[in-house]
Amino acid sequence: MHRYDGRPAGPLPQQDGDRRAAIEVRAGVGVVGDRYAGRPAHRDAQLTVLAVEALEAVAAEIGSAPFDPHLARRTVVLRGAEVEALRGQRFALDSGSGPVLLAGGRPAHPCAWMDVVLAPGAHRALRGRGGVRCAALSDGVLRLGPAVLTSAVPLDASHAGDAVRRHAGPAGAHPSAGGA
Repeated sequence: MHRYDGRPAGPLPQQDGDRRAAIEVRAGVGVVGDRYAGRPAHRDAQLTVLAVEALEAVAAEIGSAPFDPHLARRTVVLRGAEVEALRGQRFALDSGSGPVLLAGGRPAHPCAWMDVVLAPGAHRALRGRGGVRCAALSDGVLRLGPAVLTSAVPLDASHAGDAVRRHAGPAGAHPSAGGA
């Protein structure tokens, strides 16, 4: 839940009140209190999930100090999860209050604000590893702290920060996650 809106201009919006210890998720709506909750244009993008390793890889790539993951404008930031492999997949996150079922959808492309709030060059470096937009399929609560990700797709934590690589394959093939 961030206050970046439109193209970056002027001072950075305050973020202090946006940090949450827990968020309530509603199926078909999104995060309770989010400015986009329930809006038709965001039906398949109610939450965004990002691997913190992607931010760490970007910082290393552009020669920056580590980033505050909160500034990346993602609803959920995970460590040790190959998030990009969840595109088009159903998965669950359980942070201790029961599983929240999500449907991974399209990529969560970074925006130009990343060059302002993270570091110059972060916008471009995050392409292909900005996370995945998800639809909420069940109600529940996600809390800050350890969580369990359950997926039918095998995930490789060693590829958590990798950019999605497009490769030539059969017609209609999806891009693969991880290195190529």
